[in-house]
Amino acid sequence: MNLFDSVHPDGASMAILLVLAIFFVAGAVKGVIGLGLPTVAMGLLSLAMAPPEAAALLVVPSMVTNVWQLAAGGRFMPLAKRLWPLVAGIFAGTLLGAAWLGTATQPWAPRALGIALLLYAALGLSSVRLSVPRRFERGLGAAAGAVTGAVTACTGVFVIPAVPYLQALGLEKDELVQALGIAFTASTLALAIALSREGALGLQAMTASLGALVPAMAGMWAGQLLRRRISPAAFRRGFFCGLGLLGLHLCI
Repeated sequence: MNLFDSVHPDGASMAILLVLAIFFVAGAVKGVIGLGLPTVAMGLLSLAMAPPEAAALLVVPSMVTNVWQLAAGGRFMPLAKRLWPLVAGIFAGTLLGAAWLGTATQPWAPRALGIALLLYAALGLSSVRLSVPRRFERGLGAAAGAVTGAVTACTGVFVIPAVPYLQALGLEKDELVQALGIAFTASTLALAIALSREGALGLQAMTASLGALVPAMAGMWAGQLLRRRISPAAFRRGFFCGLGLLGLHLCI
């Protein structure tokens, strides 16, 4: 069966247009605020297809945009040395979670995704600012990575709790952007390995994922232009409110 037939039973053309539009929107969000492509894409795609298929489509756009993000900033090696417990935890949590529960194949996976989106939206809209003492980073980093990996395996979303953890490290703006790129790249690689082990990342899925890269990059470019015209803070509020509503919809 064509990968897109499950999205729109009347034909693959409408499904392809839908997927292109979703990745353009997701790329635009990342272009404006620096993150959100996999979260937005996974949330919207899950309204129209099974989570494992949505996760497979996400692999190439997420990998390319995140490698681009981690390569910028000139602090890769110091950050990699500091964040290796988080990265190790992400791989362990994703692969063990996928082996135990499967990659978003459980009947409750869409609701789990909805809960993850609601939590992410609540944290984004709150004024809570966490702080992690340097001496606790190894233990907390490994734990945050393992939980993030388990959430990734169940939902395809890799922001909780990795993003709040990284924000709590007190990194400079450019360092935080690069650190997010490192964490997201690790999550994408781990998810790709888990999907491959389950046979959900074959040639057809990879070809479709490669095609989704074009609208994602176009969306990022449009988002970067939009960022110059609107308040990033106002856009973030709208983004998290919309994400919360999407999560609520998936839950019910």
